[in-house]
Amino acid sequence: MNPTPNNATDQPLKRYRIGEIGKLLDLSTRTIRYYEEIGLLNTVKRIEGGRRIFTDDDLRRLRFIKKLKLLGLSLGEMAELENHYNRHRTNKKVLPKVAELLNRHSSEIESRINELGKLKKEINDYLAHIEGKIAAS
Repeated sequence: MNPTPNNATDQPLKRYRIGEIGKLLDLSTRTIRYYEEIGLLNTVKRIEGGRRIFTDDDLRRLRFIKKLKLLGLSLGEMAELENHYNRHRTNKKVLPKVAELLNRHSSEIESRINELGKLKKEINDYLAHIEGKIAAS
């Protein structure tokens, strides 16, 4: 971490190397590079020699990506959100899209839960049938 002055607030601006930010977020450096490559993390700055430098904004962004992934959004959906943000440059326009995607995923999960419940009942019914045959033997 290398603090440097921030002219706007005169407070140190934290900078992280890719390995440091990876450890903080439990992400591999390869994953972080991939997110940058596909456009999910396009704020990364580079210094001499092409070395990546990450800020607290990048840290928050990566946490958000991890959260969306945990909630079931695909990288394609995240890229769609990033494109939406780049067009409108405001979270106010992006958050309804996030809500739409999360609602869709929630509905898909509910549907899968129902299907799994039916499958569980079918398995238990068939298991009872087999156990009945075993007991009759």
